Amino acid sequence: MHDDVVGALEGAHAHALGWLASLDTRAVPAREVAAQVADRLGRELPDGPTDPRDVVELLATASEPGLVAIPSGRFFGFVIGGTHPAALAADWLTSAWDQNAGLRFLTPAATAMEDIAEAWVVDLLGLPPGCAVGFVTGGTMANFTGLAAGRDTVLARAGWDVAERGLVGSPGVRVLVGEERHDSVDLVLRYLGLGAPETVAADDQGRIDVAALRRALEEGGDRPTVVSLQAGNVHSGAFDPMAEAIEVAHAHGAWVHVDGAFGLFAAASPAYRHLIAGFEAADSWATDAHKTLNVPYDCGLVIVKDPVALRTSMSMHGEYLIRDAAGDPFEKVPELSRRNRGATVWAVLRSLGRRGVAELIERLAGHARTFADGIAAIDGAHVLNDVVYTQVCASFGDDATTVDVVARMLADGTAWTTGSRWRDRAVLRVSVSNWSTTDDDVARTMTALRAAVAAAREVDPAR
Repeated sequence: MHDDVVGALEGAHAHALGWLASLDTRAVPAREVAAQVADRLGRELPDGPTDPRDVVELLATASEPGLVAIPSGRFFGFVIGGTHPAALAADWLTSAWDQNAGLRFLTPAATAMEDIAEAWVVDLLGLPPGCAVGFVTGGTMANFTGLAAGRDTVLARAGWDVAERGLVGSPGVRVLVGEERHDSVDLVLRYLGLGAPETVAADDQGRIDVAALRRALEEGGDRPTVVSLQAGNVHSGAFDPMAEAIEVAHAHGAWVHVDGAFGLFAAASPAYRHLIAGFEAADSWATDAHKTLNVPYDCGLVIVKDPVALRTSMSMHGEYLIRDAAGDPFEKVPELSRRNRGATVWAVLRSLGRRGVAELIERLAGHARTFADGIAAIDGAHVLNDVVYTQVCASFGDDATTVDVVARMLADGTAWTTGSRWRDRAVLRVSVSNWSTTDDDVARTMTALRAAVAAAREVDPAR
């Protein structure tokens, strides 16, 4: 092995272990902004070569002040998981192996990992055997891929071949969504040339109103239609009423897609499967494996009940490709050349096992319940959502006070909790997604939160 390879990897290994060891004690927010880190890295491209070991050393030391402790058990911002140890190690091997995971013949090991992970995911979620799973970059592209299969299928039923004729002149596709769907659904509909969706009323937790959905479907006549449901509202954590909504949508000939970026794996827990009951009747599903499943970026999963529909939308042809009669991974995703994402999914599922996945989900949701109880005990604080899964939204009086508390939490650095607006109110949002979060992490965060609330009220006692 070349000395440069050994030296660079040894340096990276040492810095990686140092970074992980620092997570329990370091402040969660970064200490420097991007411009400062760029100055440290050096903005001028060198004229000549630099020893790879020196490059790694510069990269690690210059970047360190600009790193956010996202893998920490006290990062509760957005909906971002950590990286499970088995998945992290598998990701290192994935980079070292340097396999292009597009073709079965070219990379049999990578394909074998995906084949097994596909079967395990379908089994864990209780989905129909034979579903196809594509390993994409994240939840957004999982939604893109599932909705692309839906678009093409409903237009094909109407006698229109999208691959041959495009969308111009087509009957068009109605896409119905709840008014509290995630914005990434609107984004991918733009990518797919479908424009803005038609919104359907939702209840006070963001769950789609089935009666309103039925009326919208009836008013649309027999136009090609896709319905996108949600497993896990980004603020409340609530799940659309799957069984009823899917039954109504299918009765009107619609394709049903489920955006389950962080909520889909509730199906793997006996304690939380009731939240998503009936979802297996849908036509496609999307999830971001970096969230609840805790694999490294980037990895999303799209699952489609009809493998032919998925391959019809995603596959391509090239005389130079060495095709396999068993099917190739690239036929299920928008990319031809890509990273072996199946390795990390296989690793975390192999490490956790069926019981471990269920326990992970139950632990995350249990921490959210502890946060909700702790916040509710603070004088003047209000938990605004029904805490059914891993999300907690809280207010600390008026909007100004809540915004102040959010800012003080970030300035304190003990934990990262995100500010947002939900149902026309400023909120502090806690998203519990990291496998490594402990009871102590929750306790430390609650101590910081109580201090932030007290400090905000000292500034203005009227709060």
